[in-house]
Amino acid sequence: MVHLASTRYAGFNQQHFQEMLAEREGIFLSRSSVRNVLLESGIGSPRKRRPPQHRRRRERYPQEGMLLQIDASPHAWLGERRSPFSLLGAIDDATGRVPYALFREQEDSAGYFTLMREIVARYGIPLAVYHDRHSIFEVSEDKVPSLAEQLDGQRPLTQFGRLMNELGIKPIAALSPQAKGRIERLWGTFQDRLVSELRLAGVGTIAEANRFLAGFLRRYNARFAVTPAVPGSAYRPASDRPTAEELFCFKHRRAVGLDNVVRFQGHRLQVLPSMERFSYARCHVEVHEALIGTLQVYYQGRYLDTCPAPAEATRARELAAVSTTEPEAKPGNTRPAADHPWRRRLLPLRH
Repeated sequence: MVHLASTRYAGFNQQHFQEMLAEREGIFLSRSSVRNVLLESGIGSPRKRRPPQHRRRRERYPQEGMLLQIDASPHAWLGERRSPFSLLGAIDDATGRVPYALFREQEDSAGYFTLMREIVARYGIPLAVYHDRHSIFEVSEDKVPSLAEQLDGQRPLTQFGRLMNELGIKPIAALSPQAKGRIERLWGTFQDRLVSELRLAGVGTIAEANRFLAGFLRRYNARFAVTPAVPGSAYRPASDRPTAEELFCFKHRRAVGLDNVVRFQGHRLQVLPSMERFSYARCHVEVHEALIGTLQVYYQGRYLDTCPAPAEATRARELAAVSTTEPEAKPGNTRPAADHPWRRRLLPLRH
């Protein structure tokens, strides 16, 4: 046991090490026995515990699915094998269960969209989501609302806030890191246990880490999840309309040009005639940008057929000029011929 603690399981805390001994090595000992043997051998716990502080914990929500805490943890998850990246995850307030988590290069809106899409597909729609005041979740107070938002009496929403509104999920912003202590403690456990197991499994990339994470979450939930006060689930079933593709995407308002072309981030989408309208010139439409980067155009909730629009006349002329104009010949370092007049010997002048 001492040999394993010094080699293969170096860096594991005592509780985690005791579980690995039983699960993988067939050595069944109590935690106190493992602790005493390690301490006698001079092997202390690698996790430094903070001195206790007086805090009063909030009561858990009574039923699963009533509240999810979501957050991201940037960390060197693979140690020195790779630069730090982020782990995005959620924890159920009632049970302590982690319904889903994923690794990303950085904390971003696309990662939280993927997180919520997987949770909704597997469990349903939670009643509320608890998050911090990151710009992904809340618009800064100094941002001026658009004219349409002013007329509707609405406050500006981020893309994630719009998604919560469409799903009927109540977003709750935490006022301090201590307020979302449940998920903060989760990151402390993951940075201890998950880092050790990723190293033990020889994981070296984010893709490998995400594949490993699925099995780790199953074992974590079986070990740490608790029974809620009220049985059953508060998750609401996801309806068929709108579809997941129409919900979990970024939506941008655009005006259709007189040539029935929608311009979006360097793309030009030609809107085709439909049974409802022959022309959509000057109409306000929504451009849906999927998480994989594809674009779709919607008008009043209806999908519009589009195709790539031809380049504008000025741009077409520029491209044509570039393709037809031959580059000017650069002067070369040619040497004069042997009989060139410059090579003839000059005779002295006679007076």
